[in-house]
This record gives sequence, C-alpha cells and structure tokens, in this order.
Amino acid sequence: MKIMIQHKRILIPGFIMPAICLLFVLLSAGNAFAANDADISFTTTPTIKSALFKGGSRITYNVDINNPLDTVEAGKITYRVTTERGKFLDEDSVKISVGSKSTKHLEISMPPQETGFFKLMVIINVTDYDDTTLLAFGVDPEKIHSQYAKPADFDQFWANTKAELAKVAPDFKLTYLPDSSRENRKAYLFEFKSLDNLTVRGYMTVPINPNPHHKFAVIFQVPPYQVPLLPMFGSDPDVAIVSVNVRGQGNSRDVIHTTHDDYIFYHIEDRNKYVMRGAIMDCLRTVDFIFTQPELDHSKIMVVGGSMGGFLAIATASLDKRIKICSSQNPILSDVRNMHGEAEWPLNVITRYVATKPGVTLEKVLNNLDYYDTKNFAENVDCTTLIGIGLLDNLVPPNHAYVVYNNLHGDKHMISFPNLGHEVGMPYKVYESRWMHDTFALF
Repeated sequence: MKIMIQHKRILIPGFIMPAICLLFVLLSAGNAFAANDADISFTTTPTIKSALFKGGSRITYNVDINNPLDTVEAGKITYRVTTERGKFLDEDSVKISVGSKSTKHLEISMPPQETGFFKLMVIINVTDYDDTTLLAFGVDPEKIHSQYAKPADFDQFWANTKAELAKVAPDFKLTYLPDSSRENRKAYLFEFKSLDNLTVRGYMTVPINPNPHHKFAVIFQVPPYQVPLLPMFGSDPDVAIVSVNVRGQGNSRDVIHTTHDDYIFYHIEDRNKYVMRGAIMDCLRTVDFIFTQPELDHSKIMVVGGSMGGFLAIATASLDKRIKICSSQNPILSDVRNMHGEAEWPLNVITRYVATKPGVTLEKVLNNLDYYDTKNFAENVDCTTLIGIGLLDNLVPPNHAYVVYNNLHGDKHMISFPNLGHEVGMPYKVYESRWMHDTFALF
C-alpha cells in the first residue's frame, strides 16, 4: 500500500477553549460514549469524484483524520477490498500517528482490479478511536454486460400485451379538484380502464396561464414501490405534472390490495398475470390519457421515476415511443438472474414466496421475470435517457444498474453517487431539470 502523509497543526486560541469545552459538555451530557466517539473525525474520499476508475490504474483514496484531543493518537489504517458478493480480494494496513490537535492526510493506493464494482472497507484503529467506513468503487463500468440474453419472444410478448390493452375501452374521466388546487396550478383527478378492465387513477396539475392556446410540456411521474402519489405541484410555469397510481397502489387498490411485502410477487408464477404486466400497461394508458388533453404538448413528455418507478419509467419508454425523455433512478428488477448474493430484495421475498407454492420453482419464476427485467426493456429504449444510482445500493447494486445503462441506445447519461444507497442526490434533480428544459427548449 502506497501512502502519502501530510500534517497540519490546529491552533485554537486559549481564550475560547473554556467556551468550547463547556459547549461540548452540554451537547454530550448523558451520552459520554457517543461524545468520546465523536472527538476524532475520519473521512475517506476517492481521488476521482465518481469513484469510477479505469482498468489497469491503481485505486486511490484520500483519508483525512482530525484529532482535536490533547493526546497523540497512534494505531493503523487498514483497507479491505471485496467483490459485490463479498469475496475477499485484497487487504493492507499502515501504522499512523496523529499528533495532538492535528490533522493527517493519507493517500491510499490499491492494486488495479478487473472490470466491475467492488466494496471497500477502510478501518481506523487508534488509541481513543475506532471506526469503519464502507465504500464502493467501479472499474470500467461501461464494459459491464449480463451473460443472460432476453427471451427470443420478449418483443412479441409485449406486442401481444399492448394489443390486449388496446381492446379495453379507456373510458377516461377527469374531475377538477378545487380544494387541491393552488394559486398557480389547477389540480385534477383522472381515472380510466386499463388491462383486465381494472380502474386506475392518478392526478394532473396544470399551471394557470392567461393564454388559452399555451401548450405545457409534461412530467409524467410513475410511482415508487407501494408509495401513494398525490397531486404534485411545481413552480415551473411551462410544465404540467401527471402522476399515476398503478394498480394495487394509492387510490388504485380497488381489486389488488396486497400487503406491502406481497405486492412484488403478486401472481409472479404466471407471466401473463404478474402484477407488473398490468402496472406497465397502466403507465402506457396514462400516456393515452395525456394525448387526450388539448392543453398538454404531446411532443414533450418526460417519464420520471425512482426504484419501482425507475423500472416503470424504462419499461414505459421502451414500449411507448411517444416518450421523449426517460429519467430513471435506482431501477429495480435489473439483471434479475444475477441478484443472488448481491441484492437483498426482491429475490429474497420472492424465494420465500415460491417455497409456499407447491409445483412452483424458482427457475420457473426467473423464466417469467426475464420478461420483466429492466435490462431487457432497455434494449428497446432509444429516447434521451438519464439514470442515477448510488454505489452503495443494496437493492440495485451498481453493476446491475450499469447492465441496464449499457443496453440503452441513443443519447444517455449516468450520474453516480459513491456515498449513497438506494437514492440519488440533489445534483441529479438539477441535471434532470436542465436536461428537460434544454431538450424541450423551455426558456
């Protein structure tokens, strides 16, 4: 392990020390153990902001230790690298000594790794402080691909499903919600009939504009897992927001009303009845609804979603070419067959469910899920697409997300957050908004 060390002395004026000590006592009263742990700070950051390194290059991180104590802190820094599945790859350590009221900077340099994503533990053990930081980094992620191909009849399966949806009369209904409206936006409840003749509902908010001929671009919000969507309000005067609660969620639970955990495997043993088949068609029918609204610009539709919504966003953009921008964060059901040992959910609950169903095997379920794998939908997405991921995501590990990303065609962009899990940071939303405004020429 190659180490570079820098020292910096911290000088605290004597006349403010009593006040600092008194404040420390007041803040830490009743929690002496936490106070002792909080004395010394320890941060680890990749030398490349994205934590995405090139093949053949060493993996380098900055480690900064702040010691405000009067004592010298001696011990060691250790790093440990494993695969996403936890297989040990490399470990090394170095002795350190941090002077009283000082900081120390170290650069950890680790051997190159093959293409993929890796877990990194950085451990500090000094006289009065022990801590462990869990990190992740990637190497040549643009080269990551799944060894599993999509089913030969994947496109035909979804063409048949869309044809089945087309036979259901939508019976669109729109209701103005004066009590939900705000000064700058009108709110509406809409509902329609979707696949299997189920009733699905959602909301639309439209900016108030004195020009009766003004056309609004559309943000089409699809839902996360078991999170009800309500009317959504924004400050952009050029953008309407349409949100749908797909079957079994929010105000669309008339027929399908499972528990929170059971929704993901509802009828999963039959690919023609699996809940996600209908949920995806609910999204496509919502696009049909958007096209019935004269105040909406039908050429400027961006579908947006996170987690299950990330999956639905990509599936919708794949099956409906009327979508012009797709924004997907942490899309679930990505590279499903490689989930075992890498993603905690949903394969764990699906496996438990299969064990309760006589005659149903996990292999049969995986065969069905091949028709719902996000990576397989991605192959048919050719609109502008933005994907956001957290490198510490235990539900959508980054290598799974990159399989999806690398299957996309057309203009695409990935934003990764090295220190986040199943979420994205504010820079993603800022980029998303700017990309939408540039693409739709909203100035």
